[in-house]
Amino acid sequence: MNFIKEEMHKTQAIILRMLDDLQLQNEVQKIAERCIQALQLGNKILFAGNGGSAADSQHLAAELVSRLRYNRPGLAAIALTTDTSALTAIGNDYSFQDLFARQIEAIGRPGDVLIAISTSGKSPNILKALETARARKMSTIGFTGKFSSFFSERCDLILNIPSMETPKIQECHIMMGHIICALIEEEIFGSQYNPDKITAVSGIEI
Repeated sequence: MNFIKEEMHKTQAIILRMLDDLQLQNEVQKIAERCIQALQLGNKILFAGNGGSAADSQHLAAELVSRLRYNRPGLAAIALTTDTSALTAIGNDYSFQDLFARQIEAIGRPGDVLIAISTSGKSPNILKALETARARKMSTIGFTGKFSSFFSERCDLILNIPSMETPKIQECHIMMGHIICALIEEEIFGSQYNPDKITAVSGIEI
C-alpha cells in the first residue's frame, strides 16, 4: 500500500508543478493551435515513438481519427508505429534509425505536423524523423521529459514534462495529449458538435 501511495504522490507532485508552469501551459496551447491550423488547411498529423511512446502515438492518433468526447467527423492523423510490414522492411533493408524517417519521406507533405514522442529526447530514430520532417517543411513538435537539448535543435514546439522517470513522463504525455486533442475538437467543432456549422474538415467536404 505504501508503494501505491508513493507512486500516486509522485504523479501528483509533477502535475502540481505543471499547474504552476505557465510557460508549459502556453506551449501546450501553441501545440494545439499548430495542429488546428494544419487540419483546417487539409494537412495531417503524424505521430512517432518507441515502446510505450509508440502506444501513446497510436492512442492519440486514434482519438483524432475516431473521437474523444463526442461524435464528429474524423480528423487526419496517422501513427507511424502500426504498419508491421513497412517497419520490418525498413528495419531490414535500411536500419532501425530509418523506421520513421522513411515513412515521412513517403507520406509527409509541407504543412503536415509531426508529433515525435521520446521520454529521453535522444532516440536516434526519433531525431532522424524530426530532421526529415523539417527538410519536408513540416511542423515539428516534441513530447519529452525534463531535458531536451537534442529536441530543442529540431522542434518548433516542445512539451517538457518536469520529470526524469520514464513512467511518470509517459503518464503526463497521455494526459496532456488528451488535453491537446480536446482543444482541437473544441476549436474545429465547438463544445457541442453541430454538423450544420461545419463545411469542411481536413480538406474533405462534409
